Amino acid sequence: MKTFRRVLKWTTAFLILCLLVAGGLAANVVWYRPFSINLFFERVFLEVALMDPEMLSSIRILEPWGLHFHSDDLTDASPRHERELLDKAKADLATLRQYDRESLSAEQRLSADVLEWFLRNSVEGERFLYYDYPVNQLFGVQNDLPTFMATIHQVHNERDAWDYITRLRLFEEKFDQVLIGLRLRTDLGIVPPKFVIERVLAEMRGFSGQPALENILYTSFQEKLAGTTIAAELRERLLKSAELAIDEAVYPAYGRLIGCLERLEAAATTDDGVWKFKDGDAYYAYRLRTYTTTSLTPEQVHQMGLDEVARLQQEMDQRLGEAGWREGTVGERMAALARDGAQLFQEDDAGRAAALAEYQSIIDDVSAGISTVFDLRPAAPVKVERIPQFKEKTAPGAYYDAPALDGSRPGIFYANLRNMAELPKFGMRTLAYHEAIPGHHFQIALQQEMKGPTFRKFPMFTAYIEGWALYAERLAGEQGFLKDPLADLGRLQSELFRAVRLVVDTGIHYKRWTREQAIDYMESTTGMPHGDVVAEIERYIVDPGQACAYKVGQMKILELREKARQALGSGFSLNGFHNAVLSVGAVPLEILEKVVDEYIRQHPQAPLASAD
Repeated sequence: MKTFRRVLKWTTAFLILCLLVAGGLAANVVWYRPFSINLFFERVFLEVALMDPEMLSSIRILEPWGLHFHSDDLTDASPRHERELLDKAKADLATLRQYDRESLSAEQRLSADVLEWFLRNSVEGERFLYYDYPVNQLFGVQNDLPTFMATIHQVHNERDAWDYITRLRLFEEKFDQVLIGLRLRTDLGIVPPKFVIERVLAEMRGFSGQPALENILYTSFQEKLAGTTIAAELRERLLKSAELAIDEAVYPAYGRLIGCLERLEAAATTDDGVWKFKDGDAYYAYRLRTYTTTSLTPEQVHQMGLDEVARLQQEMDQRLGEAGWREGTVGERMAALARDGAQLFQEDDAGRAAALAEYQSIIDDVSAGISTVFDLRPAAPVKVERIPQFKEKTAPGAYYDAPALDGSRPGIFYANLRNMAELPKFGMRTLAYHEAIPGHHFQIALQQEMKGPTFRKFPMFTAYIEGWALYAERLAGEQGFLKDPLADLGRLQSELFRAVRLVVDTGIHYKRWTREQAIDYMESTTGMPHGDVVAEIERYIVDPGQACAYKVGQMKILELREKARQALGSGFSLNGFHNAVLSVGAVPLEILEKVVDEYIRQHPQAPLASAD
């Protein structure tokens, strides 16, 4: 009966949305190939969105319509649902190919090309559908779901509050879906390395071992209720219901997942690369293609990394010498610089508050001055927050969350403040430029605000997204925002870090390096703090190929910028180039090159000014 009600609810919601999109043409949109490709684009997005209530809560496109049917549900995490998404991709790809490309406008063709690349790549990965680790030290239901409840689920009234509690009760169902997937993967021999299981077990035991009243699921709910006009008596009843849900549903769900991982630990090994899987080399090549959106082979990516490491270390050696740091390798000198007391904040709440304030000051400074090379700016603001403490031990140094489409939540640059010794001041500017302005916030918030098919508003291609953010670091330096030589060393270290990623990611998954080999190489080459290096290497192990997207993307954007500069001569402008790149949103790199070629074709050419 519960399943029937859920199907009925979502079917009704889908029909409502189709009516909103297509009026009396809803039947054509729902059951047949829409006569307009624009309607097809919207159908593809709506079908995916309606299968993902957590995404709907995050992007908040329905709330302005007064629709909240998704707010008491969680996204299906079962293998059956993963298969449904793959089957949908196959069907959508077949439908897309029925449209006559020659009859489409230039914008429609671009959208069709982007969607086809994404769908085709998804379908080509069918044999690797279960080759991932859905529960690991970086992401998974065990930490993503509490983060979602604490930071995404909004509570403005009594309905929102009861929806929150309903979602807590659904933890059991969602965890059970994940357990089915873990057993399926185990049968296929897809078992994470031993250290991953150890990290996740420690995380989950700590999370579920505290009293419900101290859990972030309770304390964040308490804070949300405090910001409403709900009467005190009802508020207490809601809090008691949340406490019971945590004790009766959430903690038992964690207990079952802990038990599963304890049994799985016996089958785990210390082999870290995906080469250990059946067809592991083919799987890794597929992951590289997915993340870099290129046809580069693992060997080519590895060599690219080695070449960039050599170039950047040579430049850093010169800069360090000019700054008076002449003894030792580049890595040793950068490590010594990072330990300099003048570069560190206090290891206490005051030091953490000072770091967040400094990040905000950096963002405000670049926001006020970067307009000389940008015509496009997002309307949404960005702010800095600390990564939630329950997940910061295994989280990366920083990450960015996009704003809500309804304007209720700004873009957020999350900074990891687990250990202030890992946050030297000379690297802060570059990190802020990467995560906020003119990096992720500029690109992603602008993409959300762009006109066109809804699916184009959401980033899908890591090489473009992260390539832009790494390009933004360099651009900020070129525009004079790194006047301090040590801050510019921070930029070079950041770029070196991304070049090293090419080497260690391919080293682990293609050349069969051990986790320890990769840690030693990254630490000695970059001079990064040991804790940061360990967290990074362990990240690459559970998400193969992802870390290679940054440098590949940056190098392509720089290549295209130089191509445009050479072609347009004195007619070239950074504003125009940035408009061309940002206005299309995230696209595969091979499509981005076509976009820039079209930008060059449409602009008047002039010879380069002669150099004296």
